[in-house]
Order: sequence, then C-alpha cells, then structure tokens
Amino acid sequence: TKIRLTGGEPLVRRDMMELVAALGRKVGDGLEELTMTTNATRLAEFADGIAAAGVKRINVSLDTLDRERFARLARRDSLPQVLEGLQAAKEAGLSVKINTVALKGINEDEITDLIAWAHGQGFDATLIEVMPLGDVEEDRFDHYLPLAEVRDTLELRWTLTPSDHRTGGPARYFDVAETGGRLGLITPLTNNFCDGCNRIRVTATGQLY
Repeated sequence: TKIRLTGGEPLVRRDMMELVAALGRKVGDGLEELTMTTNATRLAEFADGIAAAGVKRINVSLDTLDRERFARLARRDSLPQVLEGLQAAKEAGLSVKINTVALKGINEDEITDLIAWAHGQGFDATLIEVMPLGDVEEDRFDHYLPLAEVRDTLELRWTLTPSDHRTGGPARYFDVAETGGRLGLITPLTNNFCDGCNRIRVTATGQLY
C-alpha cells in the first residue's frame, strides 16, 4: 500500500521521472502513498516534478551542516546543492524529514544544532543508529553511538514527549516542546525491530528481498 523510492540515489536514475509519474498515477487507486529518500543533490531540479507526480513526502539524508565535514563524508563538496534542493522541496510543498546517522567522533557535536535547524525550517528530523557491521570504509564500531546517549544529551536542553505519530517505518517519535518539531529515533541495535518488519525491497535489478 506504500512505496518508497530509494537508492543509492534515485534522482540520478535516467528514467526516474517516468517511474515517479507511473507510480503516482496509482496513488488513491490501491496505493496509499509514494515517498522518496534522496541525498537532495539534484532535488532543486526535480522537486516540482516529483510533487506534481504525486510524491507528498521525502526523506533527505543529511549528516552534517558543516561544509568541510560534509565533503569529507560524502566525498564531494555538494552541501550548497543539498540546501538549495531542500529550499526547492519546501517551495514545492513537499513534506521533508531529515535523516541523520549519529556518528561518534564525527557529528555527535552538532546533532542538537542540526535538529534545531531542521525544526526551524519546518522539517521533521530522525536520528539513525549506525549499524556496526564489518568493514565498509572504516570500522563502524569506532563510530557507533547509542541513541540512548544522544537522547540523554538532548533532554538536558529540551523536553521530549513520546508521540503517537507513525509512518509505517521503524522510527519512534517524540515531540520537542521547545522547537515545536518532531524527532524520530531509529535504533536497530539497542531496540531491534526486525521481528516486526513489514517491508519488502525490490532492487534496481529486480531482485526481491
């Protein structure tokens, strides 16, 4: 009943707008919702089009607002394009949620400010616990940051009240009194949710998981 277009980065796919338009025609006809997860680097170009095609809500992966740190994490200096894309999404009427992976020793010092910025823009924010599984680039154990620790830090500054809000995903939501925004926490390690998963994934090559 719900489809999310994700990646990699979906907006680099050559026929993405044709796919969005075809799926968008099914919204209200057996499909409840069409959403997208993007890094927003090409969102300025596509925001109006995907909104017109039936996407109402997007998730944007953004782990830092520091340009130098962003370039180091993403291996490209594209933070200005991301911010431009987010502005375009707002102007197109898309509901935006910022997804931030909490990384010990990398972005833990700016998580509070990033949430405050997102809420100030009218965006929801969700923090994701990194999965320390094997060697990807560096040993993820070095950057594993339990979100229970992050929540304790946030509650020194803000009042977090559990929310009944649900999107069908694994996040648990809280209302932040001081910012007026919503915060989600996704905790695959400290609060494993695999037993309740109701999702299937189709890869770009047609593999079904």
